[in-house]
Amino acid sequence: MKFIPIDMAVWPRKPYFEHYLNRVRCTYSMTADIDITLLRAELRQRGMKLYPSVIYMIAKVVNRHAEFRTCFDSEGRLGLWDRMSPSFTIFHEEDKTFSSIWTPYEEEFAAFYAGYLHRTSKYENAKQLFPDPDEPPNTFPVSSIPWVNFTGFNLNIYNDGTYSLPIFTMGQYCERDNRIRLPLSVQFHHAVCDGYHAGIMFNELQELAADCMNWLTDEQPRTTGEE
Repeated sequence: MKFIPIDMAVWPRKPYFEHYLNRVRCTYSMTADIDITLLRAELRQRGMKLYPSVIYMIAKVVNRHAEFRTCFDSEGRLGLWDRMSPSFTIFHEEDKTFSSIWTPYEEEFAAFYAGYLHRTSKYENAKQLFPDPDEPPNTFPVSSIPWVNFTGFNLNIYNDGTYSLPIFTMGQYCERDNRIRLPLSVQFHHAVCDGYHAGIMFNELQELAADCMNWLTDEQPRTTGEE
């Protein structure tokens, strides 16, 4: 991983960044449905899980665009990571708590999926919020609320308002008009992402879901259990 500082003197987004960080500091949430009809059918045929598949799609889009990888590093420098990996929540049924773990992003879905299975197996009984002390700084958060099919979701983060990476929350999918739809909410920081970039995020996720036959293969490991 490599952090690339941004040269503010030549950065085209400088006036927008300064306005939405220093004058009108704000984030915004957008929720949209992703049509996963084909994706879910193909995953079920292969005995595979939906959650890591959607995480893979999200990570793929995040790594395509600099706007979704722009943030401050530990030294307070503004820049972007050349590569980001997802940090995601897993649920502990026994006591209804959860842990946040991560897995390295891989371009090939099979490798990513295998990494997900390894990590979830390793920490499935962990009763800590952050059980892995070695999570790197170039991760972004993903979580799921599979018990609710929401139409809107908003995070209220009480800090200095400088966290600029997107934050993803999935809901419970449902069938409507003979299509399976998954609600996904994304929290954006306006300093680095406008509505145009939010549109890119959702449109490219939908394209990946519709194009799943091109990145799913028959060599994937078969699993059982919850999606």
